Amino acid sequence: MIEVDGTLKSRLAFWLLATVSVLGVLLLVEAYFSSQRAAERAYDSQLEAAALTIAEAIRWEGGQPVVEIPSAALQILATRHQERVFYAVLDAKGQTVSGNLDIGIPPEWRRRVSSQPTWLNDTYHGTQWRLYGRELDSAGWETQDPVQIWVGHTMSGRDALTEMLFEQAVTRFVIMVLLAGILMLLAMRVALAPIRRLRQQLRRRDADDMRPLDARVPEEMREMAETLDSLFMRQRDGREALLRFTADASHQLKTPLAGLQTTSELALQSDSPDAWRQALTEVHGSAGRTSRLASQLLSLARLRHAVEASATARIDAMALLHETTFDWAQRDVSQAHDIGLASLPASPQYIQGEAWALRELLGNLIDNALRYTPPGSVITLGAVCHAQTLELYIEDDGPGVPPETLAHLHRPFERGGRQDTEGSGLGLAIVDSIVRRHEARMQVESAQKNGLKIRLFFPYLTQHEEK
Repeated sequence: MIEVDGTLKSRLAFWLLATVSVLGVLLLVEAYFSSQRAAERAYDSQLEAAALTIAEAIRWEGGQPVVEIPSAALQILATRHQERVFYAVLDAKGQTVSGNLDIGIPPEWRRRVSSQPTWLNDTYHGTQWRLYGRELDSAGWETQDPVQIWVGHTMSGRDALTEMLFEQAVTRFVIMVLLAGILMLLAMRVALAPIRRLRQQLRRRDADDMRPLDARVPEEMREMAETLDSLFMRQRDGREALLRFTADASHQLKTPLAGLQTTSELALQSDSPDAWRQALTEVHGSAGRTSRLASQLLSLARLRHAVEASATARIDAMALLHETTFDWAQRDVSQAHDIGLASLPASPQYIQGEAWALRELLGNLIDNALRYTPPGSVITLGAVCHAQTLELYIEDDGPGVPPETLAHLHRPFERGGRQDTEGSGLGLAIVDSIVRRHEARMQVESAQKNGLKIRLFFPYLTQHEEK
């Protein structure tokens, strides 16, 4: 039974969406940090420019630095976010020459700035500040004492610029996702087009059209297309085999029915009771053979067209072989033959199977041997234990069959070139169907004494199945 489990489009869309979502989260995280770094670079550049502007305004009077903060420096530090601004000029002793806030500059910071310009973050009255410090030498002036310039501002401008840059990145990302979604839908439609074409081609086919597919498919669909071609080929072979079987069965049934009609017509034209009795005897025998043929045809159809096997059981093959052989040996049809068992394994040998089918199998093997061997022939059944399989065999010392026909004896209505018997040619076909049903293997070969030997290999039960 076919159950619909979603669609390929939905599955592709889900996995693509999941992939895009994971990549999107990573890209958004990267976009946020990139925006943060860009804002820091922009505002750090402002602080550095403001520090250089203040440095150019330093003058020396009486051996002391005099600073008059230029308006250009304040304009550089001023932003539309109205941040609080800090500046300070320190002499060589760390004393404030000029400044607007009492943010303390620890000696450790001053030592770091003496070697290279430094960027620092600090908290003043509960507010985060970004500070930049650099030291200037006074070479060529009245004194050689260096001075340090510190500038800074609060973080609100940086945060605002980071948010603005991040919002722009998110907007671009959303637009790209929408465009990617549209392109994804178009790509899925184009990618799934071969499936739609193959489906339409299969729908347009007639029920009896078993020709190979004539379609261009991508590499991913090649195996499916080849599987469909293989299925069509098997259906074609099965249909042809069914037609041949029907024709052969019709021919096999037509012959005895025609004989019945001829015999009855001749009897009706005669007034002799002896002729009537002879005709009735012939009709009775022909009806029995026809009934047996019909029964075998029904058995073969049942075995070949059953969708599921019936309930299987754990069967002692030795007991079944002994019981079936003993039953056939007591029948009238077997009195002219010597039917017996070879030496069997002492312990029970179990296989998994259907009891009725295995009895049918053994019965057809014995019946075939009785019909195709002359009176007085010896028919022997036996079993051999192998490593992985249990072998059941039947062997006779009859005339055998030509070697070239051994491989075809399992076909319906195949008699091995014999036309002098009452056999229908369905016995081994039924045996072959039962063997396949039990996942076993049949081997037909010539016996050592000009007879025929049929060997059947059944798999042993596994330990799990035995339990």
